[in-house]
Amino acid sequence: MKESIIVKNILKYLKTLPECFAWKEHGGLYGTAGIPDIIACIDGKFYGFEVKTERGKTTALQEATIGKINAAGGMAVVVRSVEDVKKILEVEL
Repeated sequence: MKESIIVKNILKYLKTLPECFAWKEHGGLYGTAGIPDIIACIDGKFYGFEVKTERGKTTALQEATIGKINAAGGMAVVVRSVEDVKKILEVEL
């Protein structure tokens, strides 16, 4: 499955959650490199979801950014499906 389809499915799921504000972070000239694909605030907690396909790998910059978000008290993780997101949120919420 293409990464863009996984992102779309995750956003669709997140929009069903109460107390959730989420968006797709677009890279490019005016974006910040390394920022996770999906940013969300759910019930007052910050989440960054770096979306990868089954074979996709994070870059060193993405790993560093994930570490900084986690060190600051947010939660940033690599996910490969809606099911991954659901599992994370079951534990967190």
